[in-house]
Amino acid sequence: MTLAMDAAALEAFLKRDFGQVAADFAVDRAEVAGLTLRLRVADRHLRPGGTVSGPAMFGLADVAMYLAILSRIGPVALAVTTNCAIDFMRKPQAGRDLLAEARVLKLGRSLAVGDVLIFSEGVVEPVARASLTYAIPPKCNSPRKRGLCQA
Repeated sequence: MTLAMDAAALEAFLKRDFGQVAADFAVDRAEVAGLTLRLRVADRHLRPGGTVSGPAMFGLADVAMYLAILSRIGPVALAVTTNCAIDFMRKPQAGRDLLAEARVLKLGRSLAVGDVLIFSEGVVEPVARASLTYAIPPKCNSPRKRGLCQA
């Protein structure tokens, strides 16, 4: 199996379609086996006590799985999260980026299921684990559905 989008194509997609958050992320690795996404941790991602906030880690897991799926199916902007469960297991290390390792477990025509482990850079133990399901819109060829399906 080959990828539909490599790391450079995924980053370009983020900049074009999700410019409001693209600068927060970098695709470190995109392979058939999975994807590694970096959250460039900044002050806006922190909560009191000097740790990365839960919403920032949730966002990292969600974007990582989204990009892992797109790496396989191409730039489908309207693929959406239908379910996510996240376990926060350890306090992230202060002053370090977070790395999300996303793995697509099942890729069907209308649903994709995967998991994400989040690590503080340079630390072996994960700080969070997420399980996500995405809905994939149907491929559309009719003019009235164009724009609602694949980008």
